[in-house]
Amino acid sequence: MNRSTVATALVTAALLSGCATQTTYVDPGSTRTITNVGELNVQDWNMASEAMVNSLIAKHINSGNLKGSGPDGRAVLAISRIVNSTSLQIDTDILVKKIRVSLLGTGKVVADITAGLGGPEDPLAAEAKREAQFLGTQKVAARPDYTLSGKIIENRTRQGNKSESTYVFQMALATRDGLAVWEEEKTITKQGKRSAVGW
Repeated sequence: MNRSTVATALVTAALLSGCATQTTYVDPGSTRTITNVGELNVQDWNMASEAMVNSLIAKHINSGNLKGSGPDGRAVLAISRIVNSTSLQIDTDILVKKIRVSLLGTGKVVADITAGLGGPEDPLAAEAKREAQFLGTQKVAARPDYTLSGKIIENRTRQGNKSESTYVFQMALATRDGLAVWEEEKTITKQGKRSAVGW
């Protein structure tokens, strides 16, 4: 190998290592995660879902108010519309999935993933259910006992070099008769300052 080839290889290696980003894992629940004023971050989803689940379990499930027609008397839950009224492109399933996982963990709720406004969450399960009903090996399922719906609202304001974003998470649980039996709201407000020097 001549000197110019070695020099080129060293320069290339130096450039590539200079472009690499050092990455480390952090606990999503820790204070080390990155927070942005104008975005919903993992901490926000965790706080909102925890507040909703704790409220629903305390006020409706542990109180004995939950009535079900599912297996072993468990309540059948279906997810209705979660409206994104923010300026952000977000996947509301981040919130819904966290809530559903916790509710299933109580052992008092089952989720119907074959029904939904945008179509079934699991099309294969929905098809298997239709086949079983057609063949008579499964009775036609009744409507879910409960539906969970919600909305995420955003409000932004700015004063001088300080900006503030407020996100309001609203959720409601309704019976098959359309009666709301539980509602909760969680507000998260974040502030940040712009650097005096722009890039």
